[in-house]
Amino acid sequence: MIGPEDDRRALTEARLARSRQELFDLLETQATGIDPSGAAVFPRSRTMRMLLSPPGLGAAAAICGGLLFSRPALAARLLRMVPAGAVARTLFKRLFKADASTDVR
Repeated sequence: MIGPEDDRRALTEARLARSRQELFDLLETQATGIDPSGAAVFPRSRTMRMLLSPPGLGAAAAICGGLLFSRPALAARLLRMVPAGAVARTLFKRLFKADASTDVR
């Protein structure tokens, strides 16, 4: 005999299965760097995504500032290894993208 409680239980189990699948898809996307539509997500690395987020950039800037104050010679040596053209290009893109998004009236 199937009653209303069995119907509710089946509905609840179906919702749980759907939410589990959504979580699995979300975590799989983050792990592989590919979204459900098949397009690649840039950057694929969790570390690079964290560093490129606003809190990550702040943390990286704090670490660089601390290194600059504590060991300036090492900071200068490390700075020479950074590709300046790529960094400048990225900064200009961010600057112009931020400038285009702000509408001053």
